[in-house]
Amino acid sequence: MPADFSLSPLIAATAQWLTRAYPPGGGALDHARAEAQARQAVTVAAWLRYPTAMDAALVAVAGPGGSARLDGVTGADAAETGAEEPDAWRTWVDEVVASWAASLLSTPGLAAAAMEALAGSPHLEGAPVEFRRLVDPDEHDRRAAPLLRHPDLLAPIAELHREQLLHRLGDRLAG
Repeated sequence: MPADFSLSPLIAATAQWLTRAYPPGGGALDHARAEAQARQAVTVAAWLRYPTAMDAALVAVAGPGGSARLDGVTGADAAETGAEEPDAWRTWVDEVVASWAASLLSTPGLAAAAMEALAGSPHLEGAPVEFRRLVDPDEHDRRAAPLLRHPDLLAPIAELHREQLLHRLGDRLAG
């Protein structure tokens, strides 16, 4: 089983959490563009966090931890939604991956360094993968996701685990 396949629920849930916490502006096209940006950022962050098939398999078995702390930081507690029980998808949200994705979305230099760090990764083998909306968003992408790319708004989430991301990227940040 490819490593990215076992990360699919984690990537989907974490991207959904980001787009709900930082909703897009405009209509359906803006929503699709914002969702694509969130998914690309979360995918890169997940691949950095879980670089091997074994890492991906372990998180699939143990579970990523859920969105409770993230909800508390953003003020988007499940209790506010009126539901007695939180949505099941929230259990697949990975706090570290969400934090790293927030850093990648709000700091273009980190996104480029992350892509460089993934060079040669088993996650990139096989199919052509393109992360243009993350690394080089155009004006339409930026307008579609003003909250999702706003450094000040993302700071509380990005700062949770930014040091771990910077450590993982290491020397790539100097270049």
